[in-house]
Amino acid sequence: MRTDPVAVLEGMYAAETDYLTGGDFAALTPFFAPDVVLHQAAALPYGGEWRGHEGIEAFFAAMSGTWDVFELVDQAFLATTSPLVVLTHVHARARATGRELDFPILQTITVTGGRITEVRPFYWDTAAIAAACG
Repeated sequence: MRTDPVAVLEGMYAAETDYLTGGDFAALTPFFAPDVVLHQAAALPYGGEWRGHEGIEAFFAAMSGTWDVFELVDQAFLATTSPLVVLTHVHARARATGRELDFPILQTITVTGGRITEVRPFYWDTAAIAAACG
């Protein structure tokens, strides 16, 4: 496995896509440090702080339970050294309501020693996302 930050992130995004379409969480584990912290906006259905591998696994289960479709349509790496800054345009369909949304997410992602140690996603409109999810 390559350890440069962009390669780590690209590998994680590929494993995330596989997981969200029915894959195994074990493929995601190597991309995250054991003490990883993910900070999600509290207003989201999967909001809060998620810590460690167990927390990340619980987060991905919550995401999978929230979204029937969660496609990373377009990504731009705005900074390619740690912390990376990634602008992602998402197309999603809420599992509970069937409503579809297109929205941007801006993330700062810290990679240390070839593993993700911290993720901070920023959503433009958390209220619209929460409303679409019911």
